[in-house]
Amino acid sequence: MRERHLLSLHGWDRGALAEFFELVDQYRAGTGPRFNAAAAMFFPPSSLRTRFSFERGASLMGIQPVVFPPETLDKSEDLIDVAGYLGQWSDLMVVRHADIRVLERLAAAGALPIVNAMTAVNHPCEVLSDLYALSLEADPTQLRFLFVGADGNIARAWWEAAEVFELDIRQSCPAGLRVDGMPWVEELQDAISIADVVITDGPGSYVDELASYRVTAELMDSSPRGVRLIPCPPFVRGREVSADAISHGAFVGYEFKRYLMPVQQAVMARALTYR
Repeated sequence: MRERHLLSLHGWDRGALAEFFELVDQYRAGTGPRFNAAAAMFFPPSSLRTRFSFERGASLMGIQPVVFPPETLDKSEDLIDVAGYLGQWSDLMVVRHADIRVLERLAAAGALPIVNAMTAVNHPCEVLSDLYALSLEADPTQLRFLFVGADGNIARAWWEAAEVFELDIRQSCPAGLRVDGMPWVEELQDAISIADVVITDGPGSYVDELASYRVTAELMDSSPRGVRLIPCPPFVRGREVSADAISHGAFVGYEFKRYLMPVQQAVMARALTYR
């Protein structure tokens, strides 16, 4: 049975992904399901792409977004009661909060579907969007993915996707920054030379340790023909990626993220049509 909530990609499989992509296709074409509904959304002021795509996407599909700061959920009131009350007026909750246990507690109420718009341990919607964009050019299950960077929410989200969709993925970083269980290649030059998709993330507190793992145009030139560079935004030129890497033909560009909005719409529709 399909999971009512989207807290992670565990429980998905390739069939579920293909079905989901068909729903995304409908929203891209402007023919996706419409709803007379409301969504309680929780986003910090710093959220840009995820918040815009969820809010605008909801409005276009007939869902009224009512937005709160995530700190609204940091209170002594039990989150089961919070969800119970919001469930009287809202049909869905979209939550960006560092602590995934907050989302799990909200979901435990069973009052309404909970969508993970990013936590400190994963970011399923971001990965679904990138996989959808890649699927328009090739079968993602036939691509070789490389994640360059430390253990963190984006790295774990890609490892999560790799496990459930059987993707060929490796991580390149210092040994002490590995994601537990993810295949690993320490030498970036070796790893990038066989990668079809290169993903980066900000270094967080590991700026010094990851300085030698900056992706450059020269490194991208050593990759296979048709390689795609996907730096997870927000990225900083000269930090995890060099300025010339962003100018390189492998950089998928800002247009690649246009699919974030139909993906967010499909995520919400999937939750609202749960049976």
